[in-house]
Amino acid sequence: QVQLVESGGGLVQDGGSLTLSCTASGSVSWSSLGTMAWYRRAPDQERVRIAVISPTNTTYYVESLKGRFTISRDDARNTIYLRMESLKPEDSGVYYCRSESRRYWGQGTQVTVST
Repeated sequence: QVQLVESGGGLVQDGGSLTLSCTASGSVSWSSLGTMAWYRRAPDQERVRIAVISPTNTTYYVESLKGRFTISRDDARNTIYLRMESLKPEDSGVYYCRSESRRYWGQGTQVTVST
């Protein structure tokens, strides 16, 4: 079993920045979690995958977020990150991390961007 715990969410003003973290713990090895991803669920919308990072650091971003969001990983810390810059109110929502390979979800962290 594994736990994915997101942190770093909060309230930020329009144009601000945040860095989210997702750390894994438990009996499953970090390497077995494989490709990791960040998802976002905006209010009254479906959860959408927004960024992906492979074990070899190949990354993918949803087109609308390219240039503002950066996904990274620190395998020594069993952690992935999502650096979010130039935040907009429409970036508000709950952000989740997921092991794409093992299909484990974190509990989510709330990001609210105020005008």
